[in-house]
Amino acid sequence: MIARITAPALPVVSVVIPCRNERAYIEACLRSVLSFDPPPEGFEVLVADGMSDDGTREIVARLAAEDSRVRLIDNPQRTVPCAMNMGIHAAHGEIIVRVDAHAEYAPDYLIECLRVMNETGAENVGGPCLTLARTYWQRVNAAAYHSAFTVGNARFHFPDYEGEVDTVVYGCYRKQTLVDLGLYDEELTRNQDDELNLRLTRRGGRIWQSPRIRSWYYPRGSLASLFRQYEQYGYWKVRVIQKHRLPASWRHLVPGAFVAAVGVGAALVPWVPWVRWSWIGLLLLYLTCSLSASAAIARREGWRLFPALPLVIGAYHFGYGWGFLRGLSDFVLFRQRGRASASRLQRLTR
Repeated sequence: MIARITAPALPVVSVVIPCRNERAYIEACLRSVLSFDPPPEGFEVLVADGMSDDGTREIVARLAAEDSRVRLIDNPQRTVPCAMNMGIHAAHGEIIVRVDAHAEYAPDYLIECLRVMNETGAENVGGPCLTLARTYWQRVNAAAYHSAFTVGNARFHFPDYEGEVDTVVYGCYRKQTLVDLGLYDEELTRNQDDELNLRLTRRGGRIWQSPRIRSWYYPRGSLASLFRQYEQYGYWKVRVIQKHRLPASWRHLVPGAFVAAVGVGAALVPWVPWVRWSWIGLLLLYLTCSLSASAAIARREGWRLFPALPLVIGAYHFGYGWGFLRGLSDFVLFRQRGRASASRLQRLTR
């Protein structure tokens, strides 16, 4: 019989895990979280589940029966920002640590978050997004994920970077900071962390990344799922920019501009002769850069990955760019908002 572990009445840290249909990953995630080196006052784990129907809830319930630090919260809205806000409201702790079900964590993850927050005085701290892979396509995806050509200057992709950043993976905040910010924007199906951090920095807050805070993310395992993921990132980035009237970084505009140039050029090629050569030149330049970046990644990660790397890099760029253009259409041209846009995007990306 497994002994129940009794948590303190008011733990100083509340770990919030938003999830939906994560049967393949939730048990490994929860077991790594429950293995955290505890702070002196202890910690609790709140799993805000979006009414999973794949067995995720049963796994969480079983682990909650084994360990009283785990609580299962129903999230009928089924989105990450709603899950986070429900978890924050239910949390007993002074510190909120957001954890992703699609990842695993070092035993000292929690302690290092608290140490880095104390040392830097930052309002939000986190680590770089390291990766784990089970399949060939996950390995290719993970290799591309850490390339500057793939992701630009997004520092959370770079394992050794330490310093101030504009956003960070997952995040560790004081609960009062989140309350003062107005919590997560429940309109945003994606990019809710980026938007929250944008509000934080624009009011003078600091976000700090440290490689001492270690977690490992499982990337998408197919080209189609990767394309859909980045299509949604690009789509919702438009709403964030529209809300704040300025992008957090100009790198967010590049994929959309590139895909627009490719699409407009393709439409004009039969009618405007000089466009043909500009369009061909643009595609050749991109192909050359993509192959060069793929070779550099393959030298580091293994040449077996090389044949698939240009396809994966293209899925990142074209997925994000196409999603950005669709976001411009929906949010700017047709002035859609929130859940109507989310429903339309989900139907079109299934």
